[in-house]
Amino acid sequence: MSLDGTAAPASVLVAAAGSSWEASALDRIERAPGIVLAKRCVDLPELLATASTGLASVAVVSPTLPGLDADSVAGLRRCGIGVVLVAAADELHDGDAERMRRLGIDHVLAVSELDSLTATLAAAGPGAGVGAGAVTGVAPSDTSPLEEPAVVRRGRLLAVWGPTGAPGRTTVAVGLAGELAALGHETLLIDVDAYGGAVAQHLGVLDEVSGLLAAARAANAGRLDVAQLAALARSVRERLRVLTGLPRPDRWPEVRPAAFEDLLDRAAELAPYTVMDLGFSLEGDPPDPFGPAAPQRNQMTLGALERADEVVVVGAADPVGLARLARGLVDLRAVVPDVRPRVVVNRTRASLGWRDREIRGMVEGFTRPLDVHFLPDDRAAADQALMAGSTLRECGDSDLRTAMTTLARDVLGERADSTGRRGRLRRRRAGRAR
Repeated sequence: MSLDGTAAPASVLVAAAGSSWEASALDRIERAPGIVLAKRCVDLPELLATASTGLASVAVVSPTLPGLDADSVAGLRRCGIGVVLVAAADELHDGDAERMRRLGIDHVLAVSELDSLTATLAAAGPGAGVGAGAVTGVAPSDTSPLEEPAVVRRGRLLAVWGPTGAPGRTTVAVGLAGELAALGHETLLIDVDAYGGAVAQHLGVLDEVSGLLAAARAANAGRLDVAQLAALARSVRERLRVLTGLPRPDRWPEVRPAAFEDLLDRAAELAPYTVMDLGFSLEGDPPDPFGPAAPQRNQMTLGALERADEVVVVGAADPVGLARLARGLVDLRAVVPDVRPRVVVNRTRASLGWRDREIRGMVEGFTRPLDVHFLPDDRAAADQALMAGSTLRECGDSDLRTAMTTLARDVLGERADSTGRRGRLRRRRAGRAR
């Protein structure tokens, strides 16, 4: 709104990439009252640079604009700019309406509907709610069934995180995913560690192509659907799929934030349970006051924690590990203020000299956990599973597998007699110590 209470004019950027409709669109914009042509941009970098100045409210783009993807559209929307796409008849095909929605396009107009361009620009202008995702001007036959929310069932996203120091995040993530699958639930395990994920190695998967990068590229182009995600995720066990992580830590910039969000949406549609093995760092890079938002290495971890339905925090039971866990719980609450994590204290052993209830009291002094679980220091079982590239369940009965099953049942809401099992585990450890 302007100072006198009237609606502010829509300031428009046009990046048509030389499309035949550009001259007609510019003429309509210049003659329309309440609409101002801010700039005609020759390419996407100029469009993004101009958008970052805050001098425009709407961008008109062509589907042939080189580089137009989910990340660039997200950049425009972060600048408060609505996006209107104008396409010729031969540029819109079956399924493109759904793809445009995934890219974050606000409105889609066919060239034959160019007479309604100014009305569309006014609707996408200041105060119109940028990012509403309304796709207009597309024939109903082009609309994908995925646009009907009623037919989409969303699964749960489970984030497995822990502080620095290798407390056993991947061991817990792989074990939890394996137990959920063994208990009869379709499960997707995603390696989201930007510093050196090891899920593939834990399960003996030799994959030349990173499933995470392939899915992120498809999502950034607006082409990732449930079927494609299922094809990219390796089926390693019955009811267990794995999306392998980065082949090298330095390739984290290839997973753009908007694409990662879309990937998680598709994952929640693919499986009732998605387990994400996250990196340790929660640090956010300071924003650049003189430029657009730059990619952040920890964006996957932070984004997964914000989207997760449940957070499992892993810490080691030794004094150093517990000190890091305490600081980590404080840091986690700063990132996700309302979180109630499920805390897993790993590698517990009688030689440390403290009881489970003492550790539980320490944890409850820093957070309000859903529960505190204790995994024994069963090196033999962990080594056997790692060397065989298998889950703990496949390696037979062990104290660690029993405790992991209890954790999975609690995540499912199947309250087992965990107190009795913990008591048996303590008695077994005490017996071995004697």
